[in-house]
Amino acid sequence: MQYINWLSHYKDDRRSAVTFGKFDGLHRGHQMLVEKVRELGNANKINSVVCSFDMRPLYLRKGIHPQMLMTGQERYKHLDGLVDYLVECPFTEKFSGLGAEEFIRDIICDLFHASYVVVGTDFRFGFGKKGDIKMLASYAETFGYELIVIEKERYHNREISSTYAKEMLKEGKMEVVSDLLGYPYELTGVVEHGKKLGRRLGFPTFNVVWPEDKMAPPYGVYLSEVSVDGRTYGGISNVGVKPTVTEENHLLIETFLFGYSEDAYGKEVTVRLLHYRRPEQKFDSIEEMKACIEEDILYGKHFFGMEK
Repeated sequence: MQYINWLSHYKDDRRSAVTFGKFDGLHRGHQMLVEKVRELGNANKINSVVCSFDMRPLYLRKGIHPQMLMTGQERYKHLDGLVDYLVECPFTEKFSGLGAEEFIRDIICDLFHASYVVVGTDFRFGFGKKGDIKMLASYAETFGYELIVIEKERYHNREISSTYAKEMLKEGKMEVVSDLLGYPYELTGVVEHGKKLGRRLGFPTFNVVWPEDKMAPPYGVYLSEVSVDGRTYGGISNVGVKPTVTEENHLLIETFLFGYSEDAYGKEVTVRLLHYRRPEQKFDSIEEMKACIEEDILYGKHFFGMEK
């Protein structure tokens, strides 16, 4: 898959099947759009393209600090091997001023040479969100594309959306988040050196900095699984600022792995949060903290069927 971070850098003249959206989290609804584009691309021997709107420039202009379900790197990782192109489209002031008709002519037709346009029922585009699926349908014959509208995927009688997933994430309902996304909520990052307190206490951990614009679940302890060195391990993760041992207020995810004894520093890992165990606490002493962590580890061993 080729990754392109500006619309103007897309230079392929072949016909395409293209889908548009924010694709924050690449939840099960998004996956239906991606799968349809992939299917059409393969069947017709044309490019399959995911065009993802990066809303951060718009949020920053409005003074809003964005909280996203996934980073751009994570989106790339999930789509790699599925489609031919991931095109990130920053929602700049210039792009947000593009009219709906201009979007169809300049982006869908002239840039992507679309044979198929695949969108959800609520897709809106163009300045003032004046474009919708009715407008796309009305211009289809003029610009030579076929419009395919995918109905919303539902979960417990509610449409699956990034907003729904964020609501559940705020409540620490990780199993529901996993059902909505189609995969456990995860973080990919590089292991950094910490203070090695866990190693001195008898349960070595590794730290990954939580990205500033990625939404964090409630601070606390989670059952997790971690991919490192091509293998996956069960683990216990703490998301938070470690108030007992530091006052830096630096958001990290700190993980203890079952059955892993290698040096992970400098390695890229993916931590998936499976189940919320308890909120983060500030303990009166290191000894009290150690006793609680030992209970967490026993809980984790039971969760992963490792009592013996």
